[in-house]
Amino acid sequence: MTRRVIGRAEGPGKLATLQPLPPSRNLADTVAARIAADIVGRRLPPGARLPTEQEMMAALGVSRTVVREAVAALKADGLVTTRQGSGAFVATDLAARPFRIDADRSMQLADVVDVMELRTAIEIEAAALAARRATARHLGAVGEALERIDAALQRSEGAVAEDFAFHHAIAAATGNAQYPRFLEFLGHHVIPRQRVRLTVGTAEQQRAYLAGIQDEHRRIFAAIRARDADAARAAMRAHLERSLERYRSLMRRRGRAALATPRGGSR
Repeated sequence: MTRRVIGRAEGPGKLATLQPLPPSRNLADTVAARIAADIVGRRLPPGARLPTEQEMMAALGVSRTVVREAVAALKADGLVTTRQGSGAFVATDLAARPFRIDADRSMQLADVVDVMELRTAIEIEAAALAARRATARHLGAVGEALERIDAALQRSEGAVAEDFAFHHAIAAATGNAQYPRFLEFLGHHVIPRQRVRLTVGTAEQQRAYLAGIQDEHRRIFAAIRARDADAARAAMRAHLERSLERYRSLMRRRGRAALATPRGGSR
């Protein structure tokens, strides 16, 4: 039986793995992302041998250390296995790889919606648990986070970090360390506020949008402080589902615009 080896890029289906790299602060991460894209895209199928270190060094213009760090990262993610004296191979069971959300990848609106649906399932129950379990210290932390959002909005800032801190404080108030850890794992994807400018046109509309979100935060905090688990659950659900609908609406508008754009026309 002949082992399948993929070691060079040819034709229109050439490997991203062996294309020149753009400037990057972390070359190992960039190389790993390239190889991962070829694996997920099945250009490097399960069981295929990766290009050799020498091939990747020559094609990418990077050092042996960079290539080895990239392969080690892919191995940790369950995408690659290594064999003494034989090289690195695509894992045969990609379904077993650890759960990841690529924080360095530019997320599309569909990705934002997917993450927010996942977040909704977790945070609704977190709010209810916080209402039942929050200590005075926890309530103080949630209240302080709410005040920091107010201060940021008064400075005409987007309050992205402050918003994350508010939700993180609620997660911590559950008394279950896995809730804040999960939010930390999602990282910046949890609060896709950077995309507000895609949905809100004028500065006045943006201020109204952010003020509305803050009103929703106040209702969540009031329910938690009142020890009303059902109300906290409902307030968090309403808050997150409104956010989801904003992005779903934008996706629909973009879809209609794409259909209306003549083939070959400008976007």
